Amino acid sequence: IIGGLEKKSKIISPGEKKTIAYHEAGHATVSWMLEHASPLIKVTIVPRGKSLGAAWYLPEERQLTTTEQMLDELCTALGGRAAEEVFFKKISTGALSDLEKATKMAYAMVSMYGLSKAVGNISYYDSSGQQSGFTKPYSEKRAQAIDEEVSNIIEEQYKRAKDILTKHKLKVKKLGSELLINEVIFKTDLERVFGERKWKSYEEEKLVKLDEKKDSKKKSKIEHDKTA
Repeated sequence: IIGGLEKKSKIISPGEKKTIAYHEAGHATVSWMLEHASPLIKVTIVPRGKSLGAAWYLPEERQLTTTEQMLDELCTALGGRAAEEVFFKKISTGALSDLEKATKMAYAMVSMYGLSKAVGNISYYDSSGQQSGFTKPYSEKRAQAIDEEVSNIIEEQYKRAKDILTKHKLKVKKLGSELLINEVIFKTDLERVFGERKWKSYEEEKLVKLDEKKDSKKKSKIEHDKTA
């Protein structure tokens, strides 16, 4: 069970519920507008476990991940907090798990995968596991450069998320309002509000082909039954 069991009995004030709805609408919108972000399947604001809202995406199975793909995923993770600032001019503690995810991704980009121009093609990943947790294999100056680059990456993607939400503000508001009323939205709801997504992941293309194959089999069976 993803995110735990539904807890509809959890008491949430109308103001908090609205914040959660727009927060989740922010994630959904940013992911819909970015080529390399995982496409949305379903979003709910019904509390599950410790989570006040949840989203399901169709992640692309990758053996390799590019800088652009990581940045799009990072930007999507920040879409919830960005929506709070854009629509309510204030932010909340609801973005804790998003910020944790974004921070870990940014540090991995800079210090593990060498995907930062500022720090360069260097990896401090220790595949042997012999490094002590109390010492770092780089100087204080390098540590400062890594921290600054991580902050820059996160702030750039946060601004990018806000720009996307501001550009599509009326549609995001419509999506947030629908989520507030219905407590759940699906991919079809995003297609109705924003139009069909410009890009399809490899997994989506496979699902489309599978559906087409099933439809073709059904049509063949119907034709066979008619002539029998």
